[in-house]
Amino acid sequence: MNQPKVKYSLSNWDLVTVNPNYKTWNWKDLFCFWGVNIQSVIGFSLIASLYIIYSLNTIVVFFGTILGSFLVYIFSNLIGKPSQKFGLPFAVLLRSSLGFNGAKLFGLLRSLVGVFLFGIQTYFLSKIFGYLIRILIYSIDNSLLDHEIFLTFFLGLNVIDWISFGLVIIFQTLLFSIGIQFNKKLINYSAILVYAGMFIFFLVVFLSDVKLTIEAFLGILNFEELFNKNNIAPLITVAGTIFAYFSIIIVSYGDFSRYVKNKKELNKGNLSLILNLIIFSFFSIFIVTGSDLFLNQKFQGLEQIFTNPTDIIGKFDNLQISVIVLFFIVIASASTNLVANYIPSQYSLINFAPNKLTLKSVSYIISFLGLIIGIFWLTLLSQIGILSFIDTFSCFFGPLFGVVIADYYLIKNQNLSNKDLYSVETESEYYYSRGWHLKGAYSIILGFIFSAATIWNTNLMFLQSYAWIIGALISWLTYYLLAKK
Repeated sequence: MNQPKVKYSLSNWDLVTVNPNYKTWNWKDLFCFWGVNIQSVIGFSLIASLYIIYSLNTIVVFFGTILGSFLVYIFSNLIGKPSQKFGLPFAVLLRSSLGFNGAKLFGLLRSLVGVFLFGIQTYFLSKIFGYLIRILIYSIDNSLLDHEIFLTFFLGLNVIDWISFGLVIIFQTLLFSIGIQFNKKLINYSAILVYAGMFIFFLVVFLSDVKLTIEAFLGILNFEELFNKNNIAPLITVAGTIFAYFSIIIVSYGDFSRYVKNKKELNKGNLSLILNLIIFSFFSIFIVTGSDLFLNQKFQGLEQIFTNPTDIIGKFDNLQISVIVLFFIVIASASTNLVANYIPSQYSLINFAPNKLTLKSVSYIISFLGLIIGIFWLTLLSQIGILSFIDTFSCFFGPLFGVVIADYYLIKNQNLSNKDLYSVETESEYYYSRGWHLKGAYSIILGFIFSAATIWNTNLMFLQSYAWIIGALISWLTYYLLAKK
C-alpha cells in the first residue's frame, strides 16, 4: 500500500491515528500479549528462583508477585488509555508533552535500547537454534561434528553459529515486518502454543510419579512465620523485581493499546497479567521441582536446583525431550523479542524521520543493527559491560512515563489536538520552542538523574528494582509544578 500524501509534515502512514475498523484487539489478545511477555527463559528462571532458591515464605512471594503485577496493571492502564482513545503510538503521544523535536530525541532512546536488546536476544535465540542444528547433524552422523569445518571459529562463532544467526535474523525480519495485525496473530498463537507446551511438560513430570511429584511440590511451599514483620521487606523486594521485569514494555505500551477496541477491553486485558503470572508460576514451579526430583534420582547429590529450562533438558540427556523443549523456547524467545524490542523500536524510529522511513525500511534497519550487535556480542560488547549503559539509557523510561502522564491527565485534562500532533507550524499547540518543550525535557533529565543514581551510586543500589518508579514520580511531580498554570 502506498503511503498517502498528507498535509502535515510529521505524518506517516504507520503513525497516524488508527482507523476504528482496525481497533480489533480485545482482552483475549491482551491476555496473550502479557503471556508472551512473561514466557521467556528469563521469566521462567526468575519465577522459579523466587519460589525455590531464596527460601522465602511462599505466601510472601505469591503476594509480592501479585503486588508487582498489579503495579504494572495500574501503570499500563495510565499510559495505555490515551493511545487507545486517540489511536496514537507512544512516539506520537510524546509530542504533546515534549514537542515534535523532543519526541524525536527521547523516542530515539527507546529505539536504541530496543535495538540493542533485540540484537542480544537474537544472539541467544540463535544459540538455541544452533543446538537444534547440531542435534539434527548428530542424528544423521555423530562423527560429522568433529570435522574441522565445525571446529573453526571466527568472532567466537563457528559455521553452525553463523548459519543459525543468519536464519534467525531472516526469520524474524520476514515475520515481524508484515504489520501489526499479522503480529497479533503471531502473539496469540505463540502464547497459546507455549502454554500448551508447558502443560504437556507438566503432565509428563506429573504422571511419571504422581505421589513423589506432589510431595516435592508441596515440600517447597513455606508458610512459616507468615505474619512476621521481617516479611515486609522481602515482599516489597519481590514486587519491585516483578515490576522491573515488565517495566521495559510499559512506557511504549501505547504501541499496542492503540489497537484495543475500548477502555473496558483494555482494563480486562491488562488485569489478565495477574492471571498469566499465576498460571505461569504454577507451571514453572511444578516443572522445576519435578525435574529436580528425577535428576536427583539419576544423579545422586546434585548441589543445585536448575531453574533455567536449557540447563534442565541438558541434564535429562534425552534427545526427543531436548528437541521439543528447544522448539518451544525458540517460539517463546522470538515472540518476546517481537513485543518487547522490535515493535517499540519500529514506531520510535519511524517517528525520528517520518517523511523518509516506513515500517519495512525501519524493520531492515533494526535487523541490520541487531545483526551487528549479535555478531560482536560475545567477543566485544559483553566484555566492555555494555549492559550497564543499556540499563542507564533505560532509566529515561520512567521519567518519560511520568511526564506524559502528568501532561495528559493533569495539564491537558485528557484532551489532545490530533492535527496539531502532526504539524510543525508555529501556531501549532505543540510547537513550543521550535519543537522543544523545555519544561518537559528538564523534568525528564531530573528524573533520569534520580533513576540512574540507583545504578551508579553504590549506596542506592538497594533501590534499583524501583529505579523506574522513582524516575517516574520525580519527573511527574517536577513537570506538574512547572507546567501548571
